[in-house]
Order: sequence, then C-alpha cells, then structure tokens
Amino acid sequence: MLRVDVLHDVGTSLNPAIDIGQIQGGFVQGMGWLTTEELWWDAAGSLKTHAPSTYKIPTIGDRPAVFNVELMDNPSFQSATPYFSKAVGEPPLMLAISVHQALVEALASRLERPALNAPATPESVLLARSMNEPALASSAERNDAKAEVSVL
Repeated sequence: MLRVDVLHDVGTSLNPAIDIGQIQGGFVQGMGWLTTEELWWDAAGSLKTHAPSTYKIPTIGDRPAVFNVELMDNPSFQSATPYFSKAVGEPPLMLAISVHQALVEALASRLERPALNAPATPESVLLARSMNEPALASSAERNDAKAEVSVL
C-alpha cells in the first residue's frame, strides 16, 4: 500500500493527536486482518496460528508510505457522549476493506473475474492470478499451480 487518505468524523475531538493515532492504528490493524493474518488448523482441528508468534501481524514497515489522516470536526453532532465525541478506535479497522478491494481491482485489471478471499496474502494473490491465467486452461494445470503456491 503506497498511499492512504482517511477523513474520519470524530464529532468533537477530545484530543486530535490521540484520535489520529487511533485511526492509523485501527487502519493498519485492519490491513493486517485482510492481508496477512491467515488462520491455519492442523489435521486434528487445532488452530496453529493462535498468537502473534505464529502468524504475521503488521509492523511499522507495513504502514503506507503516505498516510494522510484528517479529522472531520462535526460540532453539529449531538449525542450523550462526553463532549459530543465519537469512537475512533474500532471504526477505522473496517476502512481497511479498501485495501482488499484495491488488490481485487488490481487483479481485475489483468484478469476477467479474479477470486480473492480474505486474507489476501501474497500467496493467495499469486494463486488467484495463476488460477485465472488463460495459459492455465486445464484443471490439472490449475492444480499444479495450487500445489506450487502452497509450498511457497
């Protein structure tokens, strides 16, 4: 992800610096959820990716190079919240759906109907691309592509 622009309605911000940090953190967490945090189970049905030590969580290196966050101060928002503020921690997590959609759109620029589930790991993006390549016409070739990707 090269650039992200977020405009978030905070009602009346209690602390703009904290709100911006919460928005950035929620967005990056959502990026991880949709691009790297893959769940794996063993043959017995035990979850093998149960902690940050067993799956990739986002790091500072995963943060977009350009990350613009602007707070939309909305003084007309009237609610029974402290100083008419709004939540800023969890809602930005869902904004990261745009990251998954950007990957789908990028694949769609080259493929007719790309199938890309979440999380869109690098392996699943490669598999989605290879599964839809016209050169991989037969089902045997698609299975070979699947096997090749699974060992990456």
